[in-house]
Order: sequence, then structure tokens, then C-alpha cells
Amino acid sequence: MPGRTTDIGRRIELVPMDPHCHNLTIALYQQPGPRYLVHSYSGHPEAADRIRFVTRAMQALGGMRLDGSMLVFPCGEGHLLASRRVFLEACKLPSTANPEARPLTIADKKSGRAITTTSLGAGLYQVDAEGEAARAEAVAGGLRKLSGMPAVDGRPDRAAFSCGQPHDALVGLLLTRALNVRAVLREEEMTATRGVLAAPSAQK
Repeated sequence: MPGRTTDIGRRIELVPMDPHCHNLTIALYQQPGPRYLVHSYSGHPEAADRIRFVTRAMQALGGMRLDGSMLVFPCGEGHLLASRRVFLEACKLPSTANPEARPLTIADKKSGRAITTTSLGAGLYQVDAEGEAARAEAVAGGLRKLSGMPAVDGRPDRAAFSCGQPHDALVGLLLTRALNVRAVLREEEMTATRGVLAAPSAQK
């Protein structure tokens, strides 16, 4: 079960050892709203700057915005599963990076085709793989699995956000991972076993 800290909310995701900043432990917390907070208990002098970078990267990569010190989606919904993915991807970047929204088209090494996601409005997205229906459906399934988007009746090549609002930056981010969902889940499982969030007294 996720850890809970009264002051900053419920912990929903964890990077136990950040390789880009002295192996700090960084976590994502959820507060009512829903709103999200990137936080570390570490007292390392570079920790605050790293937290600011990850927060900024989540805005660029996931299309999130700041509400005070908290991150929110413009649509007002939580998109809990997707927010966790955005956090994990942001933490992979070094603080010297310039995070930008990713395109909605990507080269697929597995099929040798370009995978394109198209916004159809009202939060609905269609995946195309240059005529290869099975691959398009597999990638759309990956998007749904990574984001928590529900299936679209009769259209396995589509996925839709329940909020009914577009999330192009979020889809662009998830598209790169939707090509190989199994590898993503294995990677996250391995990361989660590397450590747990320590209390302030346990970190330097």
C-alpha cells in the first residue's frame, strides 16, 4: 500500500535512488483536488533544485500546470495512473535537460512503420500504423494500459480520456512507452524494489 504523510498527502509513486542527483529518494504525492506534489525528505543542498526541475519537466512532458506549488491537469481530473508515468519519465532526465512535449508520431522499430496518434476531439485519440491494423490496436491497448483510459466500443485502435479533454503532451509521452508495455512494467517493478522512501532522519 502507498505510504501516507499527513502534511503532504498520499504517496503514489517513488524513485528510490535518483541517479541524476546523488541517489536521492524522490516521491510523488497526491492531495485533494486532485493535486500533485514532487517531494524529497533529503536535506542535500542540491535536492531543492532537483525537485524544481522534476516539477518543471512534468509540466512540459505531461501538459500539467502549476497551482501554487502543486501540479494539476488543466481538465481538473486526476488521471492518477498517467500522472505516475509522467513523474517517472521526468525523473529519468538530468537536470541539465530541456524537457519538451513529445510528438504524436514515432518510428516503430518492431513493425518498421510510423505510429501516429490523432486527436479526434473530446479526449478521443486514434492510433494508426500505416495500414497495419493489428499493430495500431496493440499500441492503442498500450496507451490505455499506461494511462488508465477506457476502451472505446468497437474500436480497439482508439483510446479516450474520461474527462473529455485533449491531452496531446501526455499522449505523446506515453506513445514512446506504449510500443513495448511489458518492458515498461518490468522496468518499473525493478525500480520499485530498489528501496523505500526514508524519513528525514535516515537521509543525509
